[in-house]
Amino acid sequence: MGNRGMEELIPLVNKLQDAFSSIGQSCHLDLPQIAVVGGQSAGKSSVLENFVGRDFLPRGSGIVTRRPLILQLIFSKTEYAEFLHCKSKKFTDFDEVRQEIEAETDRVTGTNKGISPVPINLRVYSPHVLNLTLIDLPGITKVPVGDQPQDIEYQIRDMILQFISRESSLILAVTPANMDLANSDALKMAKEVDPQGLRTIGVITKLDLMDEGTDARDVLENKLLPLRRGYIGVVNRSQKDIDGKKDIRAALAAERKFFLSHPAYRHMADRMGTPHLQKVLNQQLTNHIRETLPSLRSKLQSQLLSLEKEVEEYKNFRPDDPTRKTKALLQMVQQFGVDFEKRIEGSGDQVDTLELSGGARINRIFHERFPFELVKMEFDEKDLRREISYAIKNIHGVRTGLFTPDLAFEAIVKNQIIKLKEPSLKCVDLVVSELAAVIKKCAQKLGSYPRLREETERIVTTHIREREGKTKDQILLLIDIELSYINTNHEDFIGFANAQQRNTQTNKKRAIPNQGEILVIRRGWLTINNISIMKGGSKEYWFVLTAESLSWYKDEEEKEKKYMLPLDNLKIRDVEKGFMSNKHVFAIFNTEQRNVYKDLRQIELACDSQEDVDSWKASFLRAGVYPEKDQTENEDGAQENTFSMDPQLERQVETIRNLVDSYVGIINKSIRDLMPKTIMHLMINNTKDFIHSELLAYLYSSADQSSLMEESAEQAQRRDEMLRMYHALKEALSIIGDISTSTVTTPVPPPVDDTWLQPSGPHSPPPQRRAPSIILPPGRPPAVRGPTPGPPLIPIPAGGPSPFSAPPIPSRPGPQNVFAAAPDPFSAPPQIPSRPARVPPGIPPGVPSRRPPAAPNRPTIIRPAEPSLLD
Repeated sequence: MGNRGMEELIPLVNKLQDAFSSIGQSCHLDLPQIAVVGGQSAGKSSVLENFVGRDFLPRGSGIVTRRPLILQLIFSKTEYAEFLHCKSKKFTDFDEVRQEIEAETDRVTGTNKGISPVPINLRVYSPHVLNLTLIDLPGITKVPVGDQPQDIEYQIRDMILQFISRESSLILAVTPANMDLANSDALKMAKEVDPQGLRTIGVITKLDLMDEGTDARDVLENKLLPLRRGYIGVVNRSQKDIDGKKDIRAALAAERKFFLSHPAYRHMADRMGTPHLQKVLNQQLTNHIRETLPSLRSKLQSQLLSLEKEVEEYKNFRPDDPTRKTKALLQMVQQFGVDFEKRIEGSGDQVDTLELSGGARINRIFHERFPFELVKMEFDEKDLRREISYAIKNIHGVRTGLFTPDLAFEAIVKNQIIKLKEPSLKCVDLVVSELAAVIKKCAQKLGSYPRLREETERIVTTHIREREGKTKDQILLLIDIELSYINTNHEDFIGFANAQQRNTQTNKKRAIPNQGEILVIRRGWLTINNISIMKGGSKEYWFVLTAESLSWYKDEEEKEKKYMLPLDNLKIRDVEKGFMSNKHVFAIFNTEQRNVYKDLRQIELACDSQEDVDSWKASFLRAGVYPEKDQTENEDGAQENTFSMDPQLERQVETIRNLVDSYVGIINKSIRDLMPKTIMHLMINNTKDFIHSELLAYLYSSADQSSLMEESAEQAQRRDEMLRMYHALKEALSIIGDISTSTVTTPVPPPVDDTWLQPSGPHSPPPQRRAPSIILPPGRPPAVRGPTPGPPLIPIPAGGPSPFSAPPIPSRPGPQNVFAAAPDPFSAPPQIPSRPARVPPGIPPGVPSRRPPAAPNRPTIIRPAEPSLLD
């Protein structure tokens, strides 16, 4: 194609996009759209074609572009075009593209000059383009013709504003040279959406069609009616050239020749023409790319930093090196041991903030689940009292006993101690399952080597199972030791005399021994679930449980107490989880059928998990609030025993009951203390020692090193991908550096006074005409900037004053021609037309710097008598 500046940008952008593609990301350069705006037959389509370097758009007189054409240029190795409305067809002949545009336009708008806002989407794939969007818009018109609606002006205006309002769009405001620039609708619309003039470039077309003797020098030099980014003049092909199949290359050569040969433009020929327009637009694209680079560089550098630590171990990777495998095996086993110890003992790094894990879960088993199981087992009062009465009667036999037999005490105590076996063994099972979960978690880091991970899990889990058997044996041995000798001389044992004197009422609510010293048993958030919606619905409170009461507060600061509930006569019952609720619920109620809270017979307390429910139940048991079932049986049993026992037997049962309760409390305290110690010593600490000292030897004996350290396909792929990503990121950063050093940002031009673009008032800028110099003496040589001018384009009524004859007073609505032919001093008025000061005609600003010395006395040429010569 014919856009050399774009072809220089293409390799840089392609390299950058290739680098981003290699790391699986898209390079969001988001190059600006280029929209061409102007009146009918201003040459918009020709300007667009010249920029692309291809001849493919319909042209002609009148309104030819009747639908917006959105042209997407896409870099590709092959050159073809395709339309969105017929994706399956690829066009390689650009004459067919033009015909398809015409046919698609007629299909929607008809053949009689109708217009439509529905765009035609055309994609051109080529190795000579950047990924860029160009928009060819219908020409601005005011008078409807053919099938055009009466509001054609406003429809086209809205259509154009829709495309040029985007901040990322560059606006090419196209105006023909033979038209009044001050009345350019294209420039006025651009001013509306781009008041700073940062993205508007003026394009002057049809310079070759101006009247003889006139030129657009002052406009193109941005001295008259200035724009911030100035104007660029272009010479497009005429309709005759198009009909004669004159190609774009020849047209560009003819344009170059025109600017070099024209006396008014030859000094700025390097800043005129389609190549310069391409250069300016390409520089805007370069500026945009350079503005995008810092954010891209920052993004890549942060990714590179995150990868460097992981890539470090792969940099010198050699897959067949045997020492690498040995070193990796040692490191993996050591790391596995460290991770296991951290998960059990706790660590500050990689803390799980979502749930309990490892040692914390085992701690909960030791100090919440296991005591909970013990407390539940203790309080089966009905069976216990029956067993005591049967034991007393069986020991007395046929005799009626006068004294309480101590053998009954021993028999009942041993039965209670035997019941400790089940919760103790269950505790070991729970710890084993948690250890297995810890092993699985720790082995995840061995995932790079599937066989090593599998063998490690198998060996360590097998060892834990072996230790489980030994731990259970030891715990059963502890219980058998307790059974072997009942020590009634223990310092905490209450003794026979105290058991007889103890008031039964003081035992009604029993906590585990030594727990009464703890003022607060538990604090935490709970939701009261059964408050009606009319009274506010379920609500979360901060609960504080002590040995005496349950209180709840507004928040954990415990300043605003909502209620305090004494624990007397309270019980716990389970409540089924609601159908729509994800909370786990239990309830507290009063055994005497009293309201617990306000008008509620029970309050339902909700937790997020079943574990929390179990934990709160255990805390309530420690405070002496027991499950409903046990209490009901206790009451029934008490009534049954009361009616079935004589007073003497009842006193003996109560005495032994108090002795059993005291001694079992001592045993429970001892077991609760020894269980965690036994499990830690025989199972957990032993497993840690095994991993550190023996696991490696077991691994070597189970399989050869090569098979153990065989990488998984996923790991090999991950390593290769990481290394590729690392190098691609470095390459992308290098390319960004190359683009930064090989391109230059063009500074934004300084602001200019473009108040002439404001909506026209009574003093509008002058029309683009000049006073014809026909009063020159016949023998005078032609003006420096062009041949002797011809007659004016706009006829002047005879006898009336000529609008071009008045002296150039800046405060008057101008008689000056925008495109002046001769270098007279009135051809360059001040840049602020509304300035009130009068400037003498013979001393215009800026004359000495641009007027040739050959015509120093030309200010006296034009006189008010000129109208008589124009009749």
